This record gives sequence, structure tokens and C-alpha cells, in this order.
Amino acid sequence: MQHTDVIIIGAGIVGAACAQALAQTGLSVRVIDARLGGATAAGMGHLVVMDDSAAELALSRASLNLWHHWAPHMDAGCAFTNCGTLWLAANDAELQAAHSKRAALQAQSIDCELLDAAALARAEPALRPGLAGALQVRGDSVVYAPRAAQWLLDQAAIDAPLVSEQAEVVQIHGRTVTLRDGSRRSADAVVLASGIHAPQLCPGLPLRPKKGHLVITDRYPGTVHHQLVELGYITSAHHSDGTSVAFNVQPRPTGQLLIGSSREFDTTDPAVNADVMARMLQRTLDYLPGLAELNAIRTWTGFRAATPDGLPLIGPHPDRPHLWLAVGHEGLGVTTAPATAQLLAAQIVGGPPLIDPVPYAPARFVASASLSSS
Repeated sequence: MQHTDVIIIGAGIVGAACAQALAQTGLSVRVIDARLGGATAAGMGHLVVMDDSAAELALSRASLNLWHHWAPHMDAGCAFTNCGTLWLAANDAELQAAHSKRAALQAQSIDCELLDAAALARAEPALRPGLAGALQVRGDSVVYAPRAAQWLLDQAAIDAPLVSEQAEVVQIHGRTVTLRDGSRRSADAVVLASGIHAPQLCPGLPLRPKKGHLVITDRYPGTVHHQLVELGYITSAHHSDGTSVAFNVQPRPTGQLLIGSSREFDTTDPAVNADVMARMLQRTLDYLPGLAELNAIRTWTGFRAATPDGLPLIGPHPDRPHLWLAVGHEGLGVTTAPATAQLLAAQIVGGPPLIDPVPYAPARFVASASLSSS
């Protein structure tokens, strides 16, 4: 049986970041990925500080710092761009939300400022007139996540022995994983980082799929300069349990525009939902009416793995020795992969954690029996 210090199941952005962080400690790593497809290849790659809770802010802030540390060393294919985010306030109530968000971010020394209506119009002329203003968060960025994941794996291979294997894991038992062909691999620690597919290997994980839609346009350089997100995204639209849409547009380095955003529960059907897509595009035109004249060249969907409290599961499984979890990041997996990996690596090797690991501990769901051994 082939043995390494650590096995990581899943080679998306979270699994790749875990491989890099663990390799930095000198551990040998085997990454096993079934190429089933996940959120890394389906998302926007928006690197954004979020502050729905103190724990979310701590994780995303620490991660953004790491992304900016990596950025000068990343290859051009990663398409890292420090475009910043404009959180758009459509009215006075949302402008008040922008004031509150600014206070929370500035308390953490995050560079941001409020733009009035005139300054917003100068920054993004394609937006419709009449918006109340925006909060500009300068450090927010974008990255091409699939290439960034491969870059992280390449970095891991520099620091320690790394084996990457395309195979499907069908069972985890203690320190051993069994593959579809019946062969087995062993390690001192097994890290489950396979996103929405994780419950197949660890039944009982409190993960719920959230389906999202995306559209990308042809190349129109200079149309949009910042990641644009409506403040309704955080004040109401995506906190419901029903289907929702919100305005979210990202300028890609290619000159293309990547358009989101939607949330759809209780479905695992990957097909584009025409009604949701129509609502999402109409929401986009409410903010950027000129996009009606642009050509869309591709639409697709993906699934985010969400937990009941909106925070990922990072740390040891409370009932299964040797099993470690790095799942449940919902729409923030690309953003928070670096700090997730650092937290997990510190716990595995017994080092000092980057931030307090307690809010993300899988054991927080034991009391409600959301986790169970298998």
C-alpha cells in the first residue's frame, strides 16, 4: 500500500491550497481528484473581504493578505488583477448599509472609502444614473481559480514530495482510502476537500448545495473597471432560502464581462434554468443598461456547498480519527482557501494558528447531531 504523510481528497482551490500549506511544513502529500467538477471551475474567482460575521471577516481578511503576498509570484495564467470592488448603493437605505460596512472594514485596517453619486458615475460611467453611491474596497481582486489551483500544486511540489493522482475515492476508513479500482492508499492524516461531493465519503456532513448561474460576454475592454456588486447582495437578496438573484459583474483581464449572481436551493440539476437566468440578466440590465447591446458567448451553472451557519468546516472530524475537513465554503472558497489551508496545516502539525480556529471547527455541529460517524 502506498503511504504518504497526508492524503488530500479534492484538487480544487481549497485542496490545492491545503497541499501547498502542508508541503511547506515538510510533509509528503498525495492529492487525489476524480475530476468530477466542482465550484473552483464554475465560479467567478472574486477575492473579496466579507463581513457577515466576525469569523467570516477574519477568514477572508487573512486570506486576502495571503493572496496579495502570492500575487507577485503567480504566473500570467492565474490572471490575478487588483481591480477592487464597488458595493453599489441604489438608495439612501443601502447607503447607510455602506457606511456600516465601511466602519467594520476600517476597524480591521482594510482600505476602503465611500463614493458619492458623482464620484461613482466618474468611476463607472456605464452604470445607470441615480445610484446613491458606493463603498470602494481597494484590496479586493480577481483570479482565474483553475489555474491558481494548479499553481498552488506546483508550489507544493517544490517544497515537499507531492503525488497527484486522478482517481475516485470511494471509501475513507481511518488512515486508509479505497479507490474505485479497489486499490488503497494510506496516510497519517486524510483531508477531505471535495466540496459538494464530500458527503458521499463522509455521510452526515451538514452541507447543502446552492446552485448558481454565470454568463460571460465577448470582449469589450473598458466597459467596467471594478468588480460591481449591489449592496442588496448582502443586505437581503442572498440570505433567503428561496431562489434569489443579485447584481454582480466582474471585468476579466481579457476584456470580457463575467455576470452573476443567483442562488437556487434544493436542486442538483446542472441545466441552466431559463427563468433564473432571465431574472439575473434583467437585474444586470437594471444597473448596466448598456449590456443589452453586448454579446453573451457562454452560460453555465455550478454548485456551492453551504453550511447552516455560513462558515466552512475546517479542522478535525469530531467522530472520525485521522479525518480532517476543509469543506462548506459556499461562494467564498476561492477567497478563503489560503487561510483555510493555513488553519488546517497548523492543526495537523501542532503549529500556531493564523487566526482563532474555533468558529470553523466541525465539532460545533455535534450538539445538533448534524455530524455523525459512518
